[in-house]
Amino acid sequence: VVAVLVVECTNGHLMCAGCFIHLLADARLKEEQATWPNCRCEISKSLCCRNLAVEKAVSELPSECGFCAQQFPRSLLERHQKEECQDRVTQCKYKRIGCPWQGPFHELTVHEAECTHPTKTGNELMDILDEMDQTRHKEMQLYNSIFSLLSFEKIGYTGTGRHRGPSETFLGGSFAFFGGFFTWVLKARVNDSERNPNLSCKRTLSFQLILKSKVNSPLECSFLLLEGPYDDVKIKPVIYHFVFTNENNETEYMPLPIVDSVECNKLLAAKNINLRLFIFQIQK
Repeated sequence: VVAVLVVECTNGHLMCAGCFIHLLADARLKEEQATWPNCRCEISKSLCCRNLAVEKAVSELPSECGFCAQQFPRSLLERHQKEECQDRVTQCKYKRIGCPWQGPFHELTVHEAECTHPTKTGNELMDILDEMDQTRHKEMQLYNSIFSLLSFEKIGYTGTGRHRGPSETFLGGSFAFFGGFFTWVLKARVNDSERNPNLSCKRTLSFQLILKSKVNSPLECSFLLLEGPYDDVKIKPVIYHFVFTNENNETEYMPLPIVDSVECNKLLAAKNINLRLFIFQIQK
């Protein structure tokens, strides 16, 4: 990361924003008040602030390019890595017709002059393009499925919210969907209920949907979790399906499709987990 955000406690101590978020997440997992490592003063997002002067100074410090290992001021490093570095990773211009090559920029001209994809026959290119179309088709299927679900008559959604315990949490308490006839509970686990998830750098969240109401017949539903409003957590949409009955009213724990541990820490460090749960009742 080229840009460095610097956070300052009330006593003037400094920390990068990534470590600060990790510290808040650790405290939440241990059910403790977060404190600054140096002076032990209480910290939170509202008690601490960014130090813009230090951020400006840090932006001028030399930093090593991840491709060529040369030193540049941080303020110039991003442009260098994206546009100027001769060792930056690039892709062949014939990627559109299936060339998988990627390598350092200074080898690009030689590769493209020797690339075999422009000389492939029409049938060979059709096979390659068919594979690419299949990948694209799977992506479009997901979004078309979401659009189709949004046309259902019975849709429920809610924001989610509060923590409970170091490795297990309620993403939201009980909430009623479909005209108040069904009540649900959404639960989540950190690192699959690992005993001390605060000791792990790699973190994941999984969730379970529970139907608390009694039903007269099987209730078939589709559901998905998305980021809530004013939230910058990156979540890949995944549609889950389950048929709820009185005897089988709990789904398995399913992975919350967040991008990585950094995004997981953002959720855990927040005062509330800000997600939205959508449930669609499938009627036949």
